[in-house]
Amino acid sequence: MSQTSKRTVRSHTCGELRALQLGDEVTLCGWVAKRRDHGGVIFADLRDRYGLTQIVFDPQLTEGETAHVNAGRIRSEYVLWVKGRVRKRPEGMTNSKLLTGEIEVACTDIVILSEAKTIPFPIDDEIDVAETVRLKYRYLDLRRTPLQQNLMTRHRMLSIARNHLDQNQFIEVETPILYKSTPEGARDFIVPSRLSQGSFYALPQSPQTLKQLLMISGLDRYYQVARCFRDEDLRADRQPEFSQIDVEFSFLDEEAFFPIVESMMAKLWKEIMGVEVSLPFPRMPYSEAMSRFGSDKPDVRFGLELQDLSALFAKSTFQVFQGALGAEAQGRGSVRGIKVEGLAEKFSRKDLDDLQSHAAGYGAKGMLWIKVQPTGELQSPAAKFFSEEEKQGLAKTFGLKPGDLVLIIADRRNKVVFDALGAIRLWVGNRLGMIPKPGEGKPAFLWVVNFPLMEYDEKEKRYFACHHPFTSPRPEFFEDFIQGKNLDKIEASAYDMVLNGVEIGGGSLRIYRPDVQAAMFKLLGLTPEEAKEKFGFFLEALQYGTPPHGGIAFGVDRLAAILCGVGPIRDVMAFPKTQKGTCLMSESPSEVSRDQLLELGIAVLAPPSKE
Repeated sequence: MSQTSKRTVRSHTCGELRALQLGDEVTLCGWVAKRRDHGGVIFADLRDRYGLTQIVFDPQLTEGETAHVNAGRIRSEYVLWVKGRVRKRPEGMTNSKLLTGEIEVACTDIVILSEAKTIPFPIDDEIDVAETVRLKYRYLDLRRTPLQQNLMTRHRMLSIARNHLDQNQFIEVETPILYKSTPEGARDFIVPSRLSQGSFYALPQSPQTLKQLLMISGLDRYYQVARCFRDEDLRADRQPEFSQIDVEFSFLDEEAFFPIVESMMAKLWKEIMGVEVSLPFPRMPYSEAMSRFGSDKPDVRFGLELQDLSALFAKSTFQVFQGALGAEAQGRGSVRGIKVEGLAEKFSRKDLDDLQSHAAGYGAKGMLWIKVQPTGELQSPAAKFFSEEEKQGLAKTFGLKPGDLVLIIADRRNKVVFDALGAIRLWVGNRLGMIPKPGEGKPAFLWVVNFPLMEYDEKEKRYFACHHPFTSPRPEFFEDFIQGKNLDKIEASAYDMVLNGVEIGGGSLRIYRPDVQAAMFKLLGLTPEEAKEKFGFFLEALQYGTPPHGGIAFGVDRLAAILCGVGPIRDVMAFPKTQKGTCLMSESPSEVSRDQLLELGIAVLAPPSKE
């Protein structure tokens, strides 16, 4: 090795040295975190991803004029190679917050490997900097310890998951990124083909048909950390590209498969969080989750459960209740409420107005509130419309006492009632501090099972699959499904794993019978010709002996965020996009040259007028 290359190689990391190495000659490489000049003796903190070590440059110790000059030139974020001896810090100068806090390195030689401009924000654990600036300089943001720790936790999570699946005979198989456009619920990102002009690949929304083909291939148990792409309108915590732990299996049902992934979650929480997780996870039917919590991903760590008031107000003269329960509702509406016990005084009229607006965002036309006065009387804008029998029934249903607050939603569509009241429940829970912050409290794992298979759209006047079109009905519903009967009552062999009110994984048993798959496409309005055009290769494969199979996919980014105790998933991704799907660092998406477009046979049209 040449003398030059030796002066770019370290013997230890910046988080490794301890009192055991006192007197040893070492070489370190890293970034200058801080620099302090004490009358010619220069102190600096040298940082890498393993930790931080204090280094000292004393003119009496440095080897030669060059080393002394270099020591005087160093500034924040310069990259250094240093050589020196480990020595004990002076009495009273130890730093108990650092693992290396007992020692320092007295440097005899230094090489500035790379200089740095003045940085746009400090590389500190806690900074008050706009996220747009952090994303523009993401490579600097990633030097900060919290983000590096997040990425290392993400790595550990995937390593533990891989090892667990390996031990359970699952094999990792990579599936194509360039694939066929298939309808899976969101818009595809499409990629033009230069060799087949006018034709396009699509980036996979998930490896759905591919992993099912692997089951038909006889591979039995598959997994991969799959990259997925969806060109959809982004919400606060969604990304156009994301990762999932994708798992598929044959010859197992829920009873045999659930313990495999439950024990994987238990390992993650034990090895990363040091928390014991109780097994098996409880299961809750979809219908119960909606009726009790107004959500198919219920947070069961606090109360405020929904109560069905429809029977109580079935003969109400209140117009809002009549509209929700009358003939026009066709039995699909309801009146439901939650009780906030003893805390009515904490909600001002403005708070209740804010809740009204919050409910409106979920389609509710209004929210009725009722406060119980110290006398036991009900205070509400609608109290005059309640009969004495209804008041007594309300008090009995909720066990009302003075100081209680009741919040009610009524609508002719049950979905609106559940969505709005479920959102109100979470709003109130957060407001009253009932919901633990990220990283706090005991994890509440839960399976939600027995989802509906089909959903009727009033506007389109047809049924849609509640999941993807390869989800199997539960076996007891096969015949009704094939005949197209009682579609509102058919349940899917679908399941979601929920943690603290967040869906962290979703899956199902798949359709493996050609007649059932054909019935699904027919109910979705696809003609045999359209089904063949979109899924011909898959339908053909089903004809050659398909095993019963199923699977699940876990959101890597959301799971990592929970394990790291952070809110936004951007904080556990190396190079995330903004909410508008742009990369501020690389300034993408961006235009391409005219020559590139001509080579692909593509002309770019002006966007349509907003008028």
